[in-house]
Amino acid sequence: MTDTSLEALRARVARFKDLKSSSEAFIDTRIPEYNREIYNIIGRGVTEDAKLKPAIEDNRDFNLTLMKSDPGKGSSQHDHQTIECFVALTGKWAITLGDNGEEAIILEPFDVFSVPPGVMRGVRNVGAEPAYILTILGGTDPGRARWSQQINEKGRALGLHVDENGDMVRLK
Repeated sequence: MTDTSLEALRARVARFKDLKSSSEAFIDTRIPEYNREIYNIIGRGVTEDAKLKPAIEDNRDFNLTLMKSDPGKGSSQHDHQTIECFVALTGKWAITLGDNGEEAIILEPFDVFSVPPGVMRGVRNVGAEPAYILTILGGTDPGRARWSQQINEKGRALGLHVDENGDMVRLK
């Protein structure tokens, strides 16, 4: 049974000013062109930084993450085992599709794009200012991101890999 007292419901509010972010949330965030800030709002999503806790932990059936990137930056090509929806909040974003990002769909504020499972996608701020995009991942446990071979190789070169729990760790 879910606690519906006013006190419990207030604990389910995520205030933007109080959100904690990570610039090391994924293996690719260590690569300069993929530097970005990740904010876990509801659930952990597919974040590989075990220290980045969500503002709201109860993530039954979906996870909600906010990403902030400078112009020209974003995430590398990856896929998920669940649907991932992108909602542009500010700026202009390219959702790149295909193993090497051969195609792109451009999103502007409040545009939404739903990517089905298994499709390689990346996200890049193609605007002139830092911008925010919201991501919604289906499922209570959306699994982990599957990175392109190129990103996995760059991660290993940086001394990093993702363990069986989906957490980024240093190679020994």
